[in-house]
Amino acid sequence: MNIGQAAQVSGVNAKMIRYYESIGLVPESRRTESGYRTYSDTDLHLLRFIRQARRLGFGIEQIRQLLALWQDHERASADVKALAQAHIDELNQRIAELSAMRDTLTHLAAHCHGDARPECPILDGLSCDEESVDPPVERHC
Repeated sequence: MNIGQAAQVSGVNAKMIRYYESIGLVPESRRTESGYRTYSDTDLHLLRFIRQARRLGFGIEQIRQLLALWQDHERASADVKALAQAHIDELNQRIAELSAMRDTLTHLAAHCHGDARPECPILDGLSCDEESVDPPVERHC
């Protein structure tokens, strides 16, 4: 099948397929005599694996490691679990950071009157250095 069909079936758009080939995440596709890329069922399975890993937030290098483990039938599942656990730890850290951002912005928005006055706690909070905004404080910088 051609790249358009492969994109439709795998859920990975053609531009990303070409990118994954260019960085060596997937092998270069076979080409017809006229130069068109062709993809097999094995290629589609690989692209679906990558799509699912991306949906779970894995980065390119992590996916490269997962692919190597997936293709190594002698691997230990402990190696796969360790990689997944490291990603979970990263996600938990990002969640904590996003929660802190939300809490700070919620605090600033709650203290803004949202009227015609020029005073704005949100802008005041944004102009403060990091330490005086996180955790939120009720003072001007």
